[in-house]
Amino acid sequence: MNPTSFEIGLAVIMVAVSIALVVWFARDMAAISGRRMMKMLARAGVNPEVARSGDTEAIMKGVRSRCRKCQSEALCDRWLVGKVEGANDFCPNAQIFRSLTRSVGHAVA
Repeated sequence: MNPTSFEIGLAVIMVAVSIALVVWFARDMAAISGRRMMKMLARAGVNPEVARSGDTEAIMKGVRSRCRKCQSEALCDRWLVGKVEGANDFCPNAQIFRSLTRSVGHAVA
C-alpha cells in the first residue's frame, strides 16, 4: 500500500514538530543551567561578572560545560536556597569557584 500525500505531509509535520520540541527543550535546559551557574557563582562568593569577563573566558567555558552535564541539579537547587548546609563539594566546579574567589576576589554585596 502506497502512502498518500496526506500521510507523507503528516509524517513531515510530525518530524518537524519533534525536532522543534527537542531544540526548545535543549535551549530551555541550557538557560536553566546558566541561571543556576550564576546563582552558584554568587553563593560561592565569586563575583558573577567573572563569567562575563574576557579574562576568564576559557575557564568559564569549562564551568558551563560541567554545569550543563551535572547530575546533582536537585541537590544544587536545594543548596542554593539554603535547604542544605555545608560546602558545595557536590558541585563539579567547587574547586574552580574557590580558585576564582581567591584570584579575582569576592562578590560585591
